[in-house]
Order: sequence, then structure tokens, then C-alpha cells
Amino acid sequence: MFDRIYDREYYLDKLRGFYQSDLIKVITGIRRCGKSSLLQSVVSDLKKRGVTEKDIIFIDLDSRDYMYVTDPESLAKEIDSRDSGGFKYLFIDEVQNVEGFETLINAYRQAGRFSIFITGSNSYLLSGELATKLTGRYIELELFPLNFREMMEMKCFLGKKVRSPAEEFAEYLRFGGFPQTLEFDDEQDKLAYVENIVSQIIDKDIRSRAKIRSRSVFDKVMNYLINNYGATTSLSGLVEYFRTVEHVAVTRETLDRYIKLLLNAKILYRCPRFDVKSKRALRGEEKYYLADLSLYFARNVDGRINYGPALENVMYVYLSSKDYRLSVGRVGKLECDFIARRGQGYTYIQIAMTIADPQTEEREYRPFRSIRDNFPKYLFTLDPLPSQRDGIRHCNLIDFIMSDADF
Repeated sequence: MFDRIYDREYYLDKLRGFYQSDLIKVITGIRRCGKSSLLQSVVSDLKKRGVTEKDIIFIDLDSRDYMYVTDPESLAKEIDSRDSGGFKYLFIDEVQNVEGFETLINAYRQAGRFSIFITGSNSYLLSGELATKLTGRYIELELFPLNFREMMEMKCFLGKKVRSPAEEFAEYLRFGGFPQTLEFDDEQDKLAYVENIVSQIIDKDIRSRAKIRSRSVFDKVMNYLINNYGATTSLSGLVEYFRTVEHVAVTRETLDRYIKLLLNAKILYRCPRFDVKSKRALRGEEKYYLADLSLYFARNVDGRINYGPALENVMYVYLSSKDYRLSVGRVGKLECDFIARRGQGYTYIQIAMTIADPQTEEREYRPFRSIRDNFPKYLFTLDPLPSQRDGIRHCNLIDFIMSDADF
């Protein structure tokens, strides 16, 4: 593991306004996306602002030092032994290792002199128990794996060799943004590490918390959704697929439950469909995107990149990390890849590898012509010299992310 911590400034900045708030700061995100490192970055940031070591209590419940802390009483004893009075910053990593932690954490919050930061298993923290037992007195910060700009910055920070943005982006599409993959130079080692992450999620975040009658059926559902990320999906279509292709009888209710487990574990993200004309969300057919593209390549022997869904996935995660709400747009019989919303406005987005071919160019611009409002419209490609047309902004996707751009 790296000795030095790369500070993810965007997330730090989101937290700074809550450093002294009595709201509990809950950091979520797929396993190994950097939650523990973010806590350490907050500690370093506090020290730079003059907070002394004695006013910081950091407890990593996954470490050997705290193996004995398994219940609220032992956790309270550990905290109290390091509480010298006055205002304290309390950090608890992997808090789900203590069963019934919520009541205790809320008691320290109510004391009025603790700023509390916690991380933990997402399938547990997002199950509703946290909201119920902490009475809504918390904020959630969702952490994603490194976006492309962060990956490039972290490589520089670690003194790793950095090639051209185009070469690095091609590698990023395959090996993704889990921070620790930068520790490995061999491609197979990177993918083996990601596969291990998936196994840990299944064993520690899903199976230990939820009863799964058939592991083989669950694996088939998970593999199907990972393999078909970015494709239109419906429960009825999945039932039919498993019946006719996999020869597995699975109900809509079981499929819905398995999908929710994958969503809670942050392996998948659901992107609903939205009708542009009526401005209404549509039920039924949706798309699912991956927390990180490496999840696909770690579970497939085919290393070829399907650039359409891959570029969509990169943009989906990037914009989600910036708090945009994303939908797939239906424009009559056409489809707009994304509608991004933050606040009251909309941004319409199309994504393609290139529009060098006139037919592809026409296909990508066609949905925009059917949208009658005046909200911004963007076409993202990997073309080196983007052009403008009909008021639509044509941007290079790599440049957009590298510049940390916003709409």
C-alpha cells in the first residue's frame, strides 16, 4: 500500500464546510474506492488548520489494533480512553464491524463536542437502519473511484511514468480508477486485484447481510448486468432472458431484490429513463452503469473495448461525482444518451467515439433537433478537433474531464 496519501481535493472541499458541524459525516462508495484514505486526508487537512493530535480520535476497526472492538461498550471504552475533554474530531473507519453502533454514535453526536466521520459497508449503511437510528442527523458523501483526471494526478503524485493523455485514457478504460491498481504494473495483477474486490463485496457486503437462496443464480444476474452495462434493461426482459437462454426460472421479485443488493453495494448504478417532451420519469426500461469499468474487464476474457457504452460509463461516473442527477432521455422515438440535472436546469448530452463518418455525425445530432427548449446541448467524442454546429457544443471528452469542467 502507498505510504503517502493523494488528497482528492474535490471531496475534501465538499467536507470542509461540515468540519465543525454536529451532523455525522457518512462516507459511502464501493469497496476500495478510497474512503479510508479520504478520512486520513481530512485528518491531515485539520492538522494544517491548527488542530492538534490530542483532539483527533481515529479508529480503524479493520485493523488488528482494534480487533477487540466488536460491540458498542468496547467502542465507547476506546473513545473515552482518548477523550481528554474539549472539542474532538472522531473518525471511525468500517463502523459496521460494531453491531448496534448507531445508538452509540448518536449519543456522542448529542454530546455536542464531537465532529464525527464514519465509513462502512454500503449494503449496511444504506439499508435504512442508519436513517432510522440516527434520526436523520447525518449527511452522506458518496465517493467514487478515481476519475481520469484524478488518476493522472495520482500517477504524477506517486512518481509513476505518465504517457500521453490518449494512451493513458485507453488504459484507464480497461483498468479503471481503483486507487490501489496503480501499485501494480502487470495488467493481470491489476485485473486480479479488481476481481478480489468483487469477491470481497459479495462475501462481506452482500452474503453476510442478505439471504441468497441460490448463489449460482445471483452470480448469473450479476454477471449479466456487468456484461451488459449501458444497455437498456427491464425486469420482464431479464425474466425472459434467463428462462430462454440460461434456462433458469427466476421471478421479477427475486431479480429486483438481487439488483437492489448490487446497487446498495455500489457495484452498479441505475440510470432511469426520462421523457423530454412531457418532462416525466418513465418506469420500466432503464440502464445500469458500473462504479468502475475495470469490473467488466476483470470478469471477462475478451479485452476489446466497446467504446459506446464505455465512454458513457466514464461520463456517467464523472458527472455523478459532481452531484448531477442523470437520466436517459427519450425524445419521441429517439434517445438522448443523458439528461443531466443539477438545480432547475437541464443539459442534454450525446456521446460517441468519433463523428468523422457523416452518417455517425447525423445520427448523433438527430436527437438534438427534436428538443425544442433552449437548455445547453453537448456532443462528446474523442475527436481531436471538435467543431460547433447548430448551437451544439462539440467537446473532446478527455479534455473536458482533464479540465475538471462543469456545465
